[in-house]
Amino acid sequence: MQPMLTFKKIAAVAAMTALTAAATLSVSSAQAAIPIQHWTLPNGAKVYLGAVSTLPIVDVQLDFDAGSRRDPDAQAGLAGVTADMVEKGIRAVDGAPAMDQNALGEAWADLGAEFNVGAGGERTSFALRSLSDPKLLDKAVALAARVIGEPAFPDDVWQRERERLSAAIKEANTKPGVVAARNFAHAVYGSNPLGQETDETTLARIDVATMRARYAALMQPCRAKLSIVGAVTRAQADAIATALLARLPQTATCAALPIIPQVAALTAPKVERIPFESAQAQVVIGQPGYRRDDPDHFALNLGNYVLGGGGFVSRLTEQVREKRGLTYSIYSGFAPGLEAGAFRIGFQTRPDQADEAVKVSREVLARFVADGPTDAELKAAKDNVIGGFPLLLDSNKKLLGNIANIAWYDLPFDYLDTWTARMNAITAADIKAAFARKLQPERMVTVIVGAKP
Repeated sequence: MQPMLTFKKIAAVAAMTALTAAATLSVSSAQAAIPIQHWTLPNGAKVYLGAVSTLPIVDVQLDFDAGSRRDPDAQAGLAGVTADMVEKGIRAVDGAPAMDQNALGEAWADLGAEFNVGAGGERTSFALRSLSDPKLLDKAVALAARVIGEPAFPDDVWQRERERLSAAIKEANTKPGVVAARNFAHAVYGSNPLGQETDETTLARIDVATMRARYAALMQPCRAKLSIVGAVTRAQADAIATALLARLPQTATCAALPIIPQVAALTAPKVERIPFESAQAQVVIGQPGYRRDDPDHFALNLGNYVLGGGGFVSRLTEQVREKRGLTYSIYSGFAPGLEAGAFRIGFQTRPDQADEAVKVSREVLARFVADGPTDAELKAAKDNVIGGFPLLLDSNKKLLGNIANIAWYDLPFDYLDTWTARMNAITAADIKAAFARKLQPERMVTVIVGAKP
């Protein structure tokens, strides 16, 4: 036990050092250029490093193209449950002992480190945070490598988890917001995997053998993208990346994954009214949006701030809430990704005034697509969006998220350096043209859950 106690003391001292350093971190430091170094490991993995010495902390994100978009329709939810089960225990390999979830939790606490696994629509991500002290970092990387490369997928744990998830799904189905989101996804995405629904039936078709097979097929080093931010050199980052992937099967070749079909454009408007006993009607209006690599991204992002992303200063809030009192809160937003994630407008309203609120929202949207923002609206949006940009870079974790997105979407390495200039160059005409290219207000899906007939 003595070595473990020593690591606890080291972690405690290093954590205090990190807190002291964090107190000196200023927004101005986030505005400085952060060079992104990039290289490829012999196994094909791509590494992206943002070396930042402000804090004695290292953050790592490891991404694989293993999100829910690669789930079979009959086993929707497979990506998410597989990611959750990775942390439920590791196998005994080469003399290293097996560890269950509790033992892993204690080991991470002893090291003062954090480790998480999660799956979204596009990727399965492994996140490691450790103090940069080599005595702690080396141990944290070694433990993370075991979790990544030697998950046990214990069947007894999965049986309990499946029951818990099934119960959670049943409870979620009693909430109108969940029902609205599910039906909106079905209507917008159609047969595309983004429209899949996880339910008790799809969970029942998933077993640990299926998880192991999926994991082996998709978590291959040649497909990995590793983003690292913190107080490390390139040589140290290379060693971290190599070690994290060392326990995964090393393949001689890296076969291309199947191509995901693109989200089809809507050809006609669709309105779904779903009866539901609730005090508030849930409304979602929208359509497929755009891919993250679309050149209109900056114009659409800035324009959406004016339309419905700017809270109380947005047009939708002004017209639907302030002038007519039809809702307490309303928003609009895009969700770009490797595929055209949805554009949506969402709000709650009294069931008896849902139709009026939908009518006004559609009118505001159509007018904005036709006319674009005013010069005053554009200036206010730029002041807010550009002024807030440094706050998106003022911590290791935020920097990591940005660099991981640059890696995932193959954005230019100078993306963060040129962001402000590119946003500042957007004109009202740019926004009008971009919205006209991307949105068709006359062909949108409208889902209303709980409105009076």
